[in-house]
Amino acid sequence: MEAEAAPSRHKRDSSVGSVASGSPDEKRELFEFFGWVFHHGFNSIGHEYCHLRFLFIRGKHVEMYKRDPSENPDIKPIRRGVISPSLMVEELGRRKVNDNDIYVIRFYNRQDERKKGEIACATAGEAKKWMEAFDHARQQAVYELSKGGGVRDILNVETEINLEGHRPRVRRYAHELKKLIRIGQGPETLLRRSSNVGDMYFHSNAGDAIEANNWKCLRTIKGARIFEDIADSKAGKGVLVKAVAVIEASADTVFEVILNLERNRRYEWDNFSGDLELIDSYDGHYDVLYGTFEPEYPARWNSRKDFVFSRQWFHAQDGTYTIIQLPAVHKKRPSRSGYKRITVNPSIWEIRTINTPMGMGTSKCLVTQMMEIQSAKWCKWMNDHSSKFEKTVPYALLCQVSGLKKYVEANPALKTEISVAISQAKISDMSGSNSDYEDLNEADDDKFYDAMSSGSSSSEESDDEENDMKVGKVRLKNVSWAIAGMTLKKKSVADAHEELDPHVAPISINPNIFHGSLAKGKDDSDTNCWSSPSGSGFVIRGKDYLRDNSKVKGSDPLLQLIGVDWLKVEDKLDSVALGPKSLVQSEAGKKLPFILIVNLQIPAKPNYSLVCYYASDRPVNKTSLLGEFIDGTDAFRDARFKLIPSIIEGYWMVKRAVGTKACLLGKAVTCNYLRQDNFLEIDVDIGSSSVARSVIGLVLGYVTSIVVDLAILIEAKEEAELPEYILGTVRLNRLRPDSAV
Repeated sequence: MEAEAAPSRHKRDSSVGSVASGSPDEKRELFEFFGWVFHHGFNSIGHEYCHLRFLFIRGKHVEMYKRDPSENPDIKPIRRGVISPSLMVEELGRRKVNDNDIYVIRFYNRQDERKKGEIACATAGEAKKWMEAFDHARQQAVYELSKGGGVRDILNVETEINLEGHRPRVRRYAHELKKLIRIGQGPETLLRRSSNVGDMYFHSNAGDAIEANNWKCLRTIKGARIFEDIADSKAGKGVLVKAVAVIEASADTVFEVILNLERNRRYEWDNFSGDLELIDSYDGHYDVLYGTFEPEYPARWNSRKDFVFSRQWFHAQDGTYTIIQLPAVHKKRPSRSGYKRITVNPSIWEIRTINTPMGMGTSKCLVTQMMEIQSAKWCKWMNDHSSKFEKTVPYALLCQVSGLKKYVEANPALKTEISVAISQAKISDMSGSNSDYEDLNEADDDKFYDAMSSGSSSSEESDDEENDMKVGKVRLKNVSWAIAGMTLKKKSVADAHEELDPHVAPISINPNIFHGSLAKGKDDSDTNCWSSPSGSGFVIRGKDYLRDNSKVKGSDPLLQLIGVDWLKVEDKLDSVALGPKSLVQSEAGKKLPFILIVNLQIPAKPNYSLVCYYASDRPVNKTSLLGEFIDGTDAFRDARFKLIPSIIEGYWMVKRAVGTKACLLGKAVTCNYLRQDNFLEIDVDIGSSSVARSVIGLVLGYVTSIVVDLAILIEAKEEAELPEYILGTVRLNRLRPDSAV
């Protein structure tokens, strides 16, 4: 799978700056992203199809071809359309089609979910890059909408994408992957090669919350270092141990190697789980595996062992991969005669990109495998300096990291990011009218993904007809790249953090007069309660972040947490602030200058809503970043609203799964906004993302034993907006699901 993106981060930032100036006559850069994908879906009778297609994103315009247009200049797109400002993109994870693994991306219209569709990529890394590309196209659509004209006016001229459907011809469903293997030369090589585009999107940083681990290096095994957590307070009953190594390959490549179950390949690096068999797969991010193991140092009896474990994986916004492995039981694989059934240690793989100087031919990533070992056994092994530890299953697991490192070193094709260039990406620097296309009547364009019921022609399936068609001359003009909502006027540094009106005297807020359904904790010993910690446990962007990526400790929150509701509902609960019993509708709530409501909608059986109410003691400064966020567009809010999680106490695996990295919620899940009177409500639909559903499902399993801190803030992207500040915090202490109202 190959895709090319045009501008570097530096160039894209430059174009953003030119948009902020607001001059319509300035030259702007045109962003293009193109490459091979699979058009995936199901037809009207339930048959699966997966067609190889060449996808081209130019600004907010998208075209799909059967062949590469740079090699076939007369070819006409089989589908075309424009990205809607309300487009949402979701990663559905890994699926198997014709014995090949693909990574599926779902598109849908936030305002009309009937408009939907799917494309797929050969690797998780390529899927992430296409998600970023479609997000940039959506930002372009939002920016052009902000220049003038309403949605209705735009849609009268341009055909909105309907991301659904497959043209008829059922007999050709799901054959393209087999075709790729059969043709021997050409695009099939893309399935085994990664792109060199992702560096400009993903940047590896340390976590954004302060952790309490204290790691000590104990020994090295073939290039991998073994650490033990010697912190005084250990979460869990065992000792945390990890193996760490730097591997000269991209994080995408290493992730694919770890997930690959092909026996011949695993035999080259994995001395423990080389023989793996897929038992079951769920939701694109979760599977159950059966494996066998014959120790290098066999015992006198039952030397052959077997095991069952589950794998669950996530891909964070910064490009980090996390793979959780837990022992499991499955009815399809009972105990096997001649084998001793063992329980594998709970473990987590983390694969994090290491930034390398531009121009280097290789990528690097930091690979960590962390596991829990019973304290008694670990102490016995460490105190006994014989070779007993080398004969154990935990040792075999830790050796996987060093085996992976040696495997990549022995395969140069994995070490170097090979780019199979289809054509050169372009940056057009043009000026002129606001029309993106000339000599082209977009009202006559086909919808990008035609619905099955639309009775579309079979032109997609007919090469001869397609070759007979001629394409009108297309000239791109005045397409600019900008992040959503970049209509902010420039502010001086002195005014940047006057978020609340300095000319109004602050009022006194008594939190005791506000009563949410969840009680406020009196001290750290209280459970099933909330409190508001300081921001010192989080790190945020400092004043010089744009120059040196430096982060600083947070300070006290700008807004005061006055109450928390812990609610149990049948369906998603939106617009909580409009409820008659809401804190916002109380007499005291109506007198507050401003209230920010964050409603975390948690998918479960039943569903839950965790609602936090933050109040200001003065009116919000309309010209501040907070003021722009409150009264700005949904797209601007999506691009700026950030949450930092930190599990203070709890099972170590839940800590690692949740992580401490800041997350732009609007890019990860669907956020809906309600702005009225003196409040802004943000409804965060965690169930809108399969990855978020998986993480929250793991957290709910341990929720009664964990203490979690959350910080919310608005991401600063310009010099005048730095340093960042904590908007609000909340600490949730061992919540009980049965206490929800």
